[in-house]
Amino acid sequence: MAHPKYPLTFSPLDLGFTRLKNRILMGSMHTGLEDIEGGFERMAAFFAERARGGVGMIITGGIAPNHEAGGGGKLSTPEEAAQHSIVTEAVHAAAPDVKIVMQILHAGPLAGTAACVAPSAIRSRIGRFVPNELDADGIEKQLNDFANCATQAKAAGYDGVEIIGSAGYLLSTFLVEKTNTRTDEWGGSFENRMRFPVEVIRRTRAAVGNDFILIFRIPAMDMLEGGMSGEEVIQLAQAVEAAGATIISTHFTWHEAQVPTIATMVPRAAFAEVTGRIRKHVGVPMITSNRINMPDVAEQVLGAGHADLVSMARPMLADADLVNKAFEGREDEINTCIACNQACLDHTFTGKLTSCLVNPRACNETLMPVVPASVVRDLAVVGAGPAGLAFAVEAAQRGHKLTIYDAGSEIGGQFNLAKRVPGKEEFHETLRYFSRMIEKLGISLRLNTHVDADMLAAASHDEVIVATGIRPRTPDMPGIDHPMAVPYIDAILGRKPIGRRVAIMGAGGIGFDVATLITHAGPSAAVDIPTFCREWGVDFVNHPRGGVTGLVPQIEKADREVVILQRRDGAPGKSLGRTTGWTHRLSLVRRGVKMMGGVTYLKIDDDGLHALVNGEPRLFEVDTVIICAGQEPERALYDALVARGLPAKLIGGASEATELDAKRAIAEATELALAS
Repeated sequence: MAHPKYPLTFSPLDLGFTRLKNRILMGSMHTGLEDIEGGFERMAAFFAERARGGVGMIITGGIAPNHEAGGGGKLSTPEEAAQHSIVTEAVHAAAPDVKIVMQILHAGPLAGTAACVAPSAIRSRIGRFVPNELDADGIEKQLNDFANCATQAKAAGYDGVEIIGSAGYLLSTFLVEKTNTRTDEWGGSFENRMRFPVEVIRRTRAAVGNDFILIFRIPAMDMLEGGMSGEEVIQLAQAVEAAGATIISTHFTWHEAQVPTIATMVPRAAFAEVTGRIRKHVGVPMITSNRINMPDVAEQVLGAGHADLVSMARPMLADADLVNKAFEGREDEINTCIACNQACLDHTFTGKLTSCLVNPRACNETLMPVVPASVVRDLAVVGAGPAGLAFAVEAAQRGHKLTIYDAGSEIGGQFNLAKRVPGKEEFHETLRYFSRMIEKLGISLRLNTHVDADMLAAASHDEVIVATGIRPRTPDMPGIDHPMAVPYIDAILGRKPIGRRVAIMGAGGIGFDVATLITHAGPSAAVDIPTFCREWGVDFVNHPRGGVTGLVPQIEKADREVVILQRRDGAPGKSLGRTTGWTHRLSLVRRGVKMMGGVTYLKIDDDGLHALVNGEPRLFEVDTVIICAGQEPERALYDALVARGLPAKLIGGASEATELDAKRAIAEATELALAS
């Protein structure tokens, strides 16, 4: 019987020799657990929890087929296969009807080793080394190593493998002329350039037999000048199908490309139509991905005929039970991925373990188990920002009695500022989740309520969790109280007028958010796909080479003159996230925003902002100076409680406020709640 709301999402998919129970899969995401002692046991718990959560298929993070492939973790021997069996056995025990597939990732020129290889000795713009050019024997070795890796994966109990042929990794560098300058049978014409990835699929299929899932992740759109044309992508898809692929998964962008594909500013399901166009030319099922974070979006993609399967990687970090909740009609309880990348991909690309800002238990399941409280306590939380909300929900789920107090009229704290910034509309989802969980768990919520130590003492709570957050830091400088000086909170909330010439004091995340807000018309709905394509110079319809060749981003200059200033030397924005910071910097530069480091602020007066820039006097003739000079912890209540000898703990920005950090605040709150 079809699901009443998501009939396509919850329809099975027959692959001939096996069946997927629904159309949602957890896409590949490197966790870092592959590289640490005890990591396979932690991966087993991580993936088993997602299997119980209802997905039809799980694809692991990338595993290297040999040493020169780099990456995290390698599978080429029976001894290594035995380690992987810990994961597969846990998944199949948790949910026998869930398939688990291992991704084989050969990083090619992006491997962090001097032994890295590529079709030609051409260094990637983001690679550490010039790769070693493969000779005939080297190519033969790589082909055999892929097949061997898949064979070992089958022995380890995996239901299949996914071979990634995109992103600037080895297989994709064979496909593009700029990285493949060979003149032998592996280079030159496109038929020759695609020979290597096609042969990888052919040999892998021959090695594993016909009863094993074989997915090829195709570079559906490189987002790279001189990349593959739309016709070449289709030609490759057809050749891969003929070589034995069970499923083709679409991937978008090389890592060195300058088009965002996973940040919050990217519209939901922006790339699905690219998958849909390829799907018309092949006979095997196709997977689409990127910015599909809720079940209704998945159903829309499937209904439009863009794909047969929908990949959700980061959404499964945020909520392991997403699919079950959708099936049961509990969508309002989904802890939605907000595409911030702060604890997942930013961690991956800086060598840290992957987790999730809104769900810090991700990849830490064995370290942060959820168990019922042995003694139920009456706990008060003061402050309904991210830290306070996370603590209250986690503690209530363990059985504690919770009361939240907040002086404001709505929950959210600093998230209520973030959600107003164009491109950060997903923060609404997090607040929807917390609001629903407060209701479901019976947490007492007392808004518009100022509390003090006397009031809390009279309430006789067993303990008070102080999550009172931060207050903006006010610099000690002449003119800071001048009418043109506007605190960032007033700027974001529109409580004070902003002029046409603006200086922003501070280049942290808030400074960039303020610049984004004031260079748009104002708070807006998420950008639509045509606008995204125009502003980033992408053509989904005609698919020129790489999707971008010959196109110029068209972003309207802001009608304000804006300059972002920072005290530190160097270019502003270096503290922003590794995987999304560049998108914020680039989009603001295209809007005409100037950025300047090495600034010493002197005073604000009717003439503007007086400063020293690299020691030289400079007057910024502006009519508004927005103050984004950091924060200070708001801990007066905590100090008063401690002075009275009342049991209290401090979390979030009230504990440390060097820079607003929801990731740290939520993680700290969750850890405390699980231990309380």
